[in-house]
Amino acid sequence: MKFIKDIEFIRGDVPMTKENIRILTIGKLNIDENSNFLDIGCGSGSITVQGAKLCPKGKVLAIDKDDEAIRVSNENVKKFNCSNVDIIKGEATEILKDIDIKFNSIFIGGSGGNIEELLEKSLNLLLDDGVVVCNFITMKNAFRASEFFEKRGLKTEITLLQSSIAQGKSMMLKANNPIFIMKAEKENI
Repeated sequence: MKFIKDIEFIRGDVPMTKENIRILTIGKLNIDENSNFLDIGCGSGSITVQGAKLCPKGKVLAIDKDDEAIRVSNENVKKFNCSNVDIIKGEATEILKDIDIKFNSIFIGGSGGNIEELLEKSLNLLLDDGVVVCNFITMKNAFRASEFFEKRGLKTEITLLQSSIAQGKSMMLKANNPIFIMKAEKENI
């Protein structure tokens, strides 16, 4: 599996899951060639595209409410020839009501403040052996998601990743925001 470098993605003015975070996140999603994968809050589409490359026989659905995110995601999907991806613009909490497909893997990269509602609707769309992976920059959302999963008896794993990238001739380290990566498996329900 070749991981796509940050510089290869079209960026625009939308958030992108950085390469080091993206690699770990994708690994936790357990995507295989036949997986159906849902990306909520797709931003630039970096997780969407990397996931789509792992499941060429499966289906990928990406959702975002931001016009620029939809534009950039579509450009990245086209650039990387991901024919198994559909991108929908709108509020995920509304869109998820009308989806009739079940997913092996669900990624939540942005919640818009509706984390519990998104998680509830996501679990309803998750196959019995599926996984949900969420990335959070705030402790508050990580805590809310952790409590949500605990109340439902899901096997949960939390990783806090803090990374720094060396830049320039002096190799000065530039710190990235720490990211909570939370994986919940539906196998215990």
